[in-house]
Amino acid sequence: MNKLCRQVSIESPSLKDCVFNTVEVPQTPLNGARIKVVYAGACYQRQRTPSLSSTTSLSSEISDYTPQPTSPAHQGIRDAALFPGFEVAGIIDELGANVGISSDFRIGQRVILYPFEDLPAGYAEYIVVPELKYLIVVPDELKLSVAAMLPTGALLAMNTILEASQAVTKLFEQNAPDYVCKILIVGTGGLALWAVRLAAHSFSIHDRNSRVKITMACLKDEGFKLANELDDIKVVQWSEDLYETQLIERTKDACDGEVDIVIDFGSTSRSLNRSLQCLQEGGVVFISKELAEHYIPKFWKKAGDKKQKIQAVANGSINQLKDLVQLVATNQIEPPPHHVYPLDQASEVVRKLCGSEIVGRAILKFHDIE
Repeated sequence: MNKLCRQVSIESPSLKDCVFNTVEVPQTPLNGARIKVVYAGACYQRQRTPSLSSTTSLSSEISDYTPQPTSPAHQGIRDAALFPGFEVAGIIDELGANVGISSDFRIGQRVILYPFEDLPAGYAEYIVVPELKYLIVVPDELKLSVAAMLPTGALLAMNTILEASQAVTKLFEQNAPDYVCKILIVGTGGLALWAVRLAAHSFSIHDRNSRVKITMACLKDEGFKLANELDDIKVVQWSEDLYETQLIERTKDACDGEVDIVIDFGSTSRSLNRSLQCLQEGGVVFISKELAEHYIPKFWKKAGDKKQKIQAVANGSINQLKDLVQLVATNQIEPPPHHVYPLDQASEVVRKLCGSEIVGRAILKFHDIE
């Protein structure tokens, strides 16, 4: 008889509940591995793409999103809404029969998973990967709970900053040597907090700090407090109690005028419309690829009137994830704050996420190995 383990899926945010199931421990693929899940980011996912790191601004995003049918590969996702997983850190429980002794991986090794296609439905205490290429070893100096934040949210933020850096380079080439590029980062969740850290690092190593000015638009009070702890980052609060004209004027004042680039991780219709009005003619807004299908058709005409561009950004490559692991492990980038919760408290974690009660990231703990 096969061994059994727990599986958890998070219901629609409107229900604020979780479902725990008992499932069989999966068989290890011949060329892959079975991972004992230790930590998983409490994330949500839109439609069929891997979950994003989020977010203290969860409730505002939910109100603007209409769920779409899920693919057969993700049957465990209920309502295509909230779901823990895809940000996984654990240890190798078993290697496939075809994995030779010359492999770089071994049983008991700490790893994270790159979010490959057709991830298993649901989130169980054990997960399998078909090939070892989807695994990245976690250095001893990096806490496994921190590593669990990297595969999706932090990776998307990293890829977005790399895309934005290319836009910055073009602006420098097209303008005078003393031209200052202004960037607005929108959001208070894990994505935005990773982005400001990655942006500060990226531009400092390219000696661009004096020519790149970053402002963060926070959607919640706790994000405002966290963002204020970052050096050389201006902060403006987007209070939903104010009129749009007030928020736009406040943002332009904080940014010393219209900005060249917006990175919008708080993407709702309202925030994206506001971002475009803070963006100068010919500027670019970066949003995640999973949101682009919904928002680009809605805003292409408005953006086109000022020759602005809305650019979709994908999650990032496995090589970028390897680089990110090293950057965090060597303390070149400080991770945003996170809080670890036992798996049994998943329902309470969802309730707190929906109420924006968790500052930083929420991580679910499946096993105690540390």
